[in-house]
Amino acid sequence: MVTIKEIAEMAGVSRTTVSRVLNNSGYVSEEARKRVEKVITETGYAPSEHAKSLRTKKSKVIGVILPTIQTETPSRIVTGVGKELTNNGYQILLANTNLDKEKEIEYLDLLRLRQVDGIILIATNTDPTLLEKIKEIKVPVVIVGQEAEDMMYVTYDDYHAAHDLTSLFIEKGHTNIAFIGVDEADKSVGYLRKAGFLDAMTSNGLAVEPEWIQTGVFDIDSGHEAMKLILKNASITPTATIAVTDRLAIGAMSYLKEKGIRIPNQMALAGFGASEITKYLDPPLTTVDYQNEKAGEQAAKQILAKIESKNYQKQIILDYRLIIRKSV
Repeated sequence: MVTIKEIAEMAGVSRTTVSRVLNNSGYVSEEARKRVEKVITETGYAPSEHAKSLRTKKSKVIGVILPTIQTETPSRIVTGVGKELTNNGYQILLANTNLDKEKEIEYLDLLRLRQVDGIILIATNTDPTLLEKIKEIKVPVVIVGQEAEDMMYVTYDDYHAAHDLTSLFIEKGHTNIAFIGVDEADKSVGYLRKAGFLDAMTSNGLAVEPEWIQTGVFDIDSGHEAMKLILKNASITPTATIAVTDRLAIGAMSYLKEKGIRIPNQMALAGFGASEITKYLDPPLTTVDYQNEKAGEQAAKQILAKIESKNYQKQIILDYRLIIRKSV
C-alpha cells in the first residue's frame, strides 16, 4: 500500500504538503495541490479510517443500542438513524439487548471502550441505574422512546395518543373498553399509554373493571393470552380493546377469531405502532403512527450536533396520527 511519504516523493513535495491536501487544511499552492491529487488518483491511495481518527480524535462511529430486532419500531428508528449518519460520513455500530435491561448498561460501557463518538439508546426504561451509567460514561447519549430529565431524548406523545384513541372508541359508542398493557417500568409504553386510557375513561364518566386491564409483554402470544383472560374473567364483557402495541393487538385479534367473535361488530380493536402488516389484516387494524423513522433522524441530528458543538434541541416530543381502519 502506498504511504504518504511515497506520495510526497512522487509528487516532489513534503509530507506536510500531502497531509494538508488530504485534510484540506493549511496553505498549499495550486500547482503543488494538483501534483499531489494526480499522484493520489493514479495510485488509488485512501487514508485509513484509523489514521483519520488518530488525527481528528473522532472515530466517526455512533453506537446504537436497540431492545430487539424482531419488531418494526426499532428497525424503523435505525433506518432513520442510518440515513442521517451516512449523509454525514458516520458509521453505525449496533448492539441488541434482547429486552435485557442489564445488557443496556453493559453495552453503554462496551461502546465507550470502543471509543464511539456518541450513543443512541432506544430505551425501554429509565431506571436510575441506567441514567447514572449514562452520566458516568462521559459519551454523548440520546435516548429514543423515553423521557429522562436533564438528558437528550426524542420521544412520542404517548399520553395524548392513548387519550385520543380511547376518546375515538367512546365517540363510536363504546363504554366498556378493555386495555392490554405492558410493565409500567416502561414509562412511555407501560405507564403513559395506560394513564391516557384511564384519564379518558374517567373524564367521560366511565368505569373500568379491574378484569378489563391485563399486562403482557412485547409479543403476539402475550396479546392472545391477555385477550383470553379479559373474556374469561370479566363479569361485564367489554365491546372494545386497546392494546399498547400492534403485536399485542394482533395476538388479541387471533384469540377473538378463534372464539368466533366478530371484529368490530362484537369487539372493536386498536393498537400502536402502524406496523406494515396491520393494513393487511382482516379486518385492517386501527393503530397509532409515531413516525419512527423520523425519530431516528432526529436522534441522529441531535447526537451529531452535540459532537460537533452545534446548536441542537435537547428534548424532542414528536407528534402522532391515528390511522382509523375497519377494526373500529
